[in-house]
Parts: sequence; structure tokens; C-alpha cells
Amino acid sequence: MPHQLMGYDRAITMFSPDGRLLQVEYAKKTVRQGSTAIGMVCRDGVVLITDKRIVDGLVVAEAVEKIFQIDDHIGATASGILSDARVLVERAQLRAQQNRVTFDVPIDVLSIVKDISNLKQFCTQSGGLRPFGVSLLIGGIDETGAKLFETDPTGIYFQYWATVIGEGEPEIEEALKKEYKADLSLDEAIHLGLKSLYRFIEKDFNYDRVDGAYITHSGKKFTKLKRAEIERHIEEIKKSAPKRKDDKQ
Repeated sequence: MPHQLMGYDRAITMFSPDGRLLQVEYAKKTVRQGSTAIGMVCRDGVVLITDKRIVDGLVVAEAVEKIFQIDDHIGATASGILSDARVLVERAQLRAQQNRVTFDVPIDVLSIVKDISNLKQFCTQSGGLRPFGVSLLIGGIDETGAKLFETDPTGIYFQYWATVIGEGEPEIEEALKKEYKADLSLDEAIHLGLKSLYRFIEKDFNYDRVDGAYITHSGKKFTKLKRAEIERHIEEIKKSAPKRKDDKQ
């Protein structure tokens, strides 16, 4: 660390001389080291694809949760410290249910995003706290259509057509820029998400570490991807992938 920055990372409320909150920047680095998560808006709705990064064969893969249902019409995934994500998701679930009880209507996606972002921002300006070390992708369908948002540890949020967070961000983002189109069907969006993830983790790929979910315009229901769907897409991806020189003939 440069000499002029030493000591400025010991309190969340302290700005460095060049206007940086170093503890927040450390939280963002934690997100970049987290497992990959991809989100896309397509013609039929919203798709979330994620890598659970299960490296221990003794772990029960089905018990590792990285795709979260916030309400019938809203889902989320995360990268970074997943225990932080769980706290934020449970808060969002409560907020969604309160809205249904109070107003008898499903909550809009942006209200959920703002509520989570407000809490994240609060933790960047209060002594004795630390920033949430997690970014969330929140996708859903409300009266205004399909929405996909990303929130980062600073409390900033952006709306995207397609985005990725986590360790594979540079490579997968480049692939999405080349291949993503807003008029993709649900099946095509799932295929693109799985293909992008497969290409990044190819050597260490196994079906247990991949998870996904989608919400469609027609049903507005959060639906988890089935293992058979993932297997079908991955087999198609493997068949269409160009052979490498070191592959066995």
C-alpha cells in the first residue's frame, strides 16, 4: 500500500487524501474474487445463471444456495460473501411480504433494489460497521416489464440488459457484449448464460456447481432450472465447441 494511504483503511468513515473510502474498495475486491453470477433480460423474461463453486466433493451440492427467491416475481443471485447476501435477501423477502399485506399488490423490482442499496450505503458511513462484501443481481417482472439490476457494496445500483459479477467478470462480459441480443428467447438466453459460464470454468466444470432460475412474462413465477435442462444445454455447448489442439483424437 502506498505510504500516503496507510492508516486510512482503519475506519469506514475516513476518506483518504485522494477521496477514497478504502474499506469499501476492499469490499469490492471481495466481490471480484467471488464465484461468478450472470443475469440477462430476454424476450420472454429474466434469466439468472450462477456458479456455486463447490470444490469439496463431500459437500451436499443441493444444500448450497446461491439463487434466491425474493417474491413470486423476483429472484436474486450474488457474488462475494454469501452470508452477507443471505441477510440482504431475507430483508428483501420481508419487504416484499409487507408490501403484499399492506397494499395487496406485489412489490415492484426497483423498490426492492432501493431498499437493499440504502442499507448498503448506510454501512459505508457509520462507525463500527463494515460494508457488505457482496454484490447482488436482482431480476424480476413487474407492471413496467422485465428488469435486471446490479447493486455493489457502495450502495450504487444500475439497471442492465445483461451483466456479470464475480471472478469471471472481464471474460464473460466480453462474451455477452458480442453475443447478447435483447430479442433472445428464454431458451437462447439460458444457453448463452451457461455457455459463457462453461467456457470460463471449463476444466473444473461439473453439473453440481451450476444453478439457475428464470421468471417469464406469461406466468410471472420464479422457476429454478432443472438438472435435465442444464445437462441438455451443456451437451449442446460441448458438441458445438471448437476442438483444441491438445484434445485427444
